[in-house]
Amino acid sequence: MSYGIPAAEPSAQIPVCPRHPDRPSYVRCQRCGRPACPECQRAAAVGFQCIDCVNETKRTTPAAKTVYGGTAVAGRPLVTFGIIAVCALLYVLQWLIPNDGIYQNLAFASVYASPEFGVFEPWRMLTSAFLHSQGFILHIVLNMYTLWIFGQALEPLLGRIRFLAVYLISAFGGSVGFLLLTSTYVPGQPLTGVVGASGAIFGLFGAMLVVQRHRGGDTRQLWVLIAINGAIGFIVPQIAWQAHLGGLVTGAACAAAIAYAPHGARRGLWQAAGLILVLALLVAATWFRMAST
Repeated sequence: MSYGIPAAEPSAQIPVCPRHPDRPSYVRCQRCGRPACPECQRAAAVGFQCIDCVNETKRTTPAAKTVYGGTAVAGRPLVTFGIIAVCALLYVLQWLIPNDGIYQNLAFASVYASPEFGVFEPWRMLTSAFLHSQGFILHIVLNMYTLWIFGQALEPLLGRIRFLAVYLISAFGGSVGFLLLTSTYVPGQPLTGVVGASGAIFGLFGAMLVVQRHRGGDTRQLWVLIAINGAIGFIVPQIAWQAHLGGLVTGAACAAAIAYAPHGARRGLWQAAGLILVLALLVAATWFRMAST
């Protein structure tokens, strides 16, 4: 009589990670129940979730918005710090690059806004806002300090993209103001260049003024600040008050386009349209000024 050896019962199937089938995974996602290897696990309030469920939650959860429709982001105002870093870097390069190369290639003067004189470089109307006077270090120090103060207040309110748009359009508006309110270039005379973030800074003054009014806040201190800084432009020589005025009006117009845009699903489109309209008016004013010379 022979006795056979009983066959072993088949073992239970070892769970594997769907994203990595070669890895046994004994931890299951608390949301979908699928196994997940250590690389694909994400800590949840209770247990773990797989990376696919975490990504799906992010995709379907609406992003938090600021009061003016921008994406709410916690932490430091990175756009403000980024602008300060660019200005600081260019200021250092102004000292390092010989023959005043940075100033000669990026500063703005009226002649560069008109093809009539054979040197048409309109981008200088923006790049000049990132340069500062080498002969007066307080020029960059005061501008960057003011940008830091107002950037920390406005960037979280508007959102990073809207804040950057207001700043850049205001910088352009400052150059337009200088172009409109100064005499045109006369061949043979020395060029009068303009540099500095003051036009954009005044744009932030105007934007803060509109935002404060829209939110029902007190604007008296802002009016005093604007009046003092505006008066300095007339008292201290070699300060382009025209750029200050242009930036102030432009920043206020940009902030109004953002703050008073209709609420609803298309609010962002209305805000973008308003900013584009402000930019278009600045371009039209530039063209009209140069066509009339």
